[in-house]
Amino acid sequence: MSTYTDNPTDPEAGPMRSVAVSSAPADAPRPPRTARRRRPRRSAGVRLLAVLAVLVVAITACGAGDDDAASGTGGDGDEATSSDEGAFPVEIDHKYGTTTIEAVPERVVTVGLTDQDPVLALGVVPVGITDWFGEHPHAVWPWAQDLLGDAEPAVIPSSDSVNVELVASLEPDVILALYAGLTDQEYENLSQIAPTVAQPGEHVDFGIPWQEQTRTIGQVLGKPDEADALVQDVEDQFAQARADHPEFEGAVGTVATPYDGAVSVYAPEDVRGRFMSELGFVPFEGLEDLVGDEFAAELSLEQTELLDVDALVWIVSDDIEDDLATLHDQPLYGGLSVVTEGREVPVSNDGTLGGATSFQTVLSLPVLLDGIVPMLAAAVDGDPATPVDSSAD
Repeated sequence: MSTYTDNPTDPEAGPMRSVAVSSAPADAPRPPRTARRRRPRRSAGVRLLAVLAVLVVAITACGAGDDDAASGTGGDGDEATSSDEGAFPVEIDHKYGTTTIEAVPERVVTVGLTDQDPVLALGVVPVGITDWFGEHPHAVWPWAQDLLGDAEPAVIPSSDSVNVELVASLEPDVILALYAGLTDQEYENLSQIAPTVAQPGEHVDFGIPWQEQTRTIGQVLGKPDEADALVQDVEDQFAQARADHPEFEGAVGTVATPYDGAVSVYAPEDVRGRFMSELGFVPFEGLEDLVGDEFAAELSLEQTELLDVDALVWIVSDDIEDDLATLHDQPLYGGLSVVTEGREVPVSNDGTLGGATSFQTVLSLPVLLDGIVPMLAAAVDGDPATPVDSSAD
């Protein structure tokens, strides 16, 4: 499945795209947030038979909800009663059609890599969570850990395909795959298990804006007003950051990560690119052409002059200094003004700030704004002597 793979090249890149175009985010512990072409999947027939077999076993052997306490149900307590029962049925449009949610879901499984955060923010604990990267307990990062309470949701391990059997064994009422790259066959297979909400068709895969992600999940859970309030609170924080830093407006900024001798640069339509835009930054000229309809593009080291911007956020490994030193040793990149004038903003892939940079959810964004805004301000202040403090991560 494209959801969990690493980093490809694109042989169909056009004249302005002498780059390799990424097709999906990476799984840990691979280099941060890049992608490669998916591996061959089992045939649709084999997968569908597997789904049906699991469902037969689940229906005959289990009563719905018997293991709620152990697996971390979000449904048979306060969460369900606080939802708006009158809001159902709810219809959600997405890339593969329309999914109808007939009633308040009590057992939620998140296949989307960051979908657990809005679910938790709305007071519901999923019974199953997909682990993207970071190796945190129950695949939940520090900014959301307290919202688990005593629940212990099942972890769906990262792999190159959806673990349909594991998802089915959790007996979900709804499957969320919003920050995802489901194929039509994967969507069909999951829909045999429970109503499945796939990624929206109007954005690139893995490109749903955090506001839309939160509001869509609010609709699914019968909590649209609560979702709106969460979105408004974070948007207010963005507005405050822009007001505090008018120098961000119109400055050129981008987010990138080194990978296997090249550099992946995130698109304006990727969640990381949108973060920069929401602060007032603009992408460098030509980036849209490079990425096309993907979420990222790869630059060769000979193309790194494109990274000579006002603020460059690097997602690197835990050894930030060594990674930057390796980049600076590249003759072309090391001599750019973005390096010599101290405009790099490095964050560690597996650190809290680096994780928040990739997650970009209603729960991680306040952490990200608190940590990275001062670093961006130091990068664009025009004084090369101002250090960018990477210790915040």
